[in-house]
Formats: sequence, structure tokens, C-alpha cells
Amino acid sequence: MPNQQIKANMKPLGDSALIVQLGEGIDPKIHEMVKNLSELLTKHPFDGFIEYVPAYNNMTVYYNPYIVHISQKDERTAFEKVCVHMNRLINQIHINTNEKGRLVSIPVCYGGEFGPDLESVAKYHQITPEEVVRIHTESECLVYMLGFAPGFPFMGGMNPLIATPRKETPRLSIKPGSVGIAGKQTGIYSLETPGGWQIIGRTPLSLFLPDQSPPTLLKAGDRIQFTPISSSDYIKYKEMG
Repeated sequence: MPNQQIKANMKPLGDSALIVQLGEGIDPKIHEMVKNLSELLTKHPFDGFIEYVPAYNNMTVYYNPYIVHISQKDERTAFEKVCVHMNRLINQIHINTNEKGRLVSIPVCYGGEFGPDLESVAKYHQITPEEVVRIHTESECLVYMLGFAPGFPFMGGMNPLIATPRKETPRLSIKPGSVGIAGKQTGIYSLETPGGWQIIGRTPLSLFLPDQSPPTLLKAGDRIQFTPISSSDYIKYKEMG
């Protein structure tokens, strides 16, 4: 049965979008609600719906206010009409804590030219670089959302023992595949972009696949297991394509 105890807060974002807030912080149960609501909205869109953008604990819903307004001829605003529709969907959310997303193994070459910040992360926590790698690879991480750049996964579930603040001065260019830490999050750069995450390694896998459908290697709900590889293995992966 749907969970009837979910309380969501909604607020307008300009005159053509609203934010549905389902909780606070980074939490697997809240993520499950966002994921479930996304699926419900995909199956049951409203007239004037354009797209949704899920985040850690909320969803932004974009719509055409004119179409929303003329589709239901009453005195309510477009925002109020969309809120009614979203509340109906929220009342249908079913949290299945036993459901697990697919498990994806991500090979990573840690340290050296591939992970220039590994030493500083280790020094920040007063442990060895080898311990940082062990901690980073010993548990699964959860992809909460894709953003910042196409295919860039924001992941929670990283062991807080290696949580490290962003760099004070961001780099102007970070190589695709670079694996970084920012606070309690870990992520993988899908394209060459500026960034301030602490780079501890790099994967030979391509995360943004523009010629494929979907064009991203990962998706929200995936479970990630990082696996350490050598620099020679990295080159072999790249040669294999």
C-alpha cells in the first residue's frame, strides 16, 4: 500500500516551476521517495508538464503555466494546480527499502598523476594513502543524482572517515574519469571541466556516452563498488575501449 505519512513542502521557483521538498540531508529513504515520485510523474504527467530534475532530497518540476491554466478552468493559479497534482502522486509513493539498484563496478587507478590529491587527503586524516584507498573501496556508494555535467554522479554512502572539504582554490581543468571527494560525497567527473573536489584517482570508463541511449553510464539508484587497479591496467582498459 502507498505510504500515507509522507509530508512534502512545495514552493514556487519563478512562475513556471516548483520545488517538492521531501526531506533534509542525504538519506537513502529520502532518495527512494524522490526516485519513486520521479517514476510516478513519468507515468502520470499533467497537461503543461515539461520536465523534472531530481536532487538529493527534492525534485524541481518545470511546467508551462499557460497550458496548466487553460487545462483546468478555475480560479486557482497554475502553481496551485500543479501542487494538487503532485500531492496526489506523493500520496501514492511506496517506499520499498528491500529494493536495490544495480551494482556497478568502477575500476579506479588511485594516486600519482591520476589522483594528485590522494596524499593530501591522507595527510588531512593522518592516515596513509593506502588506507584512504582501502576505505574508499570497501563499501558501496549510492548514486543519488546526475548533475553538474552530463553523466556526473553525486554519490552518498562514502565512509565519513575520509570525508574531506573541497579544495580552497578549484582547478581550472580536471580530466574526465577523475574520482573525487567533496565533504561526505564522492563523485566522478564525466567531462573535462573546472572543479574543486579532492581528486584521489581516475577511472578509464567513460561516463558520458552521447551516441547511446541513455547517454550516461550511470543512473540514480545505482550502487557503486570502486575497485583499485594499477596504471598498466588503466592503460589496458583504455586500449580495450
